[in-house]
Amino acid sequence: MATTSAEQRRDQAKREYDAFLDACPTRELLSRLTDKWVALVIPALAGGPQRHSELAHRIAGVSQKMLTQTLRTLERDGLVTRTVTASVPVRVDYELTPLGHELFPVMLAIKAWAESHMDRVFEARAEFDARA
Repeated sequence: MATTSAEQRRDQAKREYDAFLDACPTRELLSRLTDKWVALVIPALAGGPQRHSELAHRIAGVSQKMLTQTLRTLERDGLVTRTVTASVPVRVDYELTPLGHELFPVMLAIKAWAESHMDRVFEARAEFDARA
């Protein structure tokens, strides 16, 4: 059995997680992270724990079903934690995990970019549509 150096192992790991490759599992994660609801839930949770109803109120247009699915997916990926407090009624809070907090600045930057460049995007769309 041949042994591999640390550099060879790092190179192998880089090849295994290359999103440009069809079979790379990071494609699934990228697909999930680019979902509009994920892009809004992550920044919404950055301020601390929130209940489902608080998130639904903060994120206009999200259905209860989509918010629940998004939160479950983020929990499964280790980005959000769900805490159930035994009380009447039962209290359920969602918050970012340390991994979610690492992702937050990236999602915030994308959200801020979209908000500050929307006028230019509208202009580009109008120019494109006028040519078509």
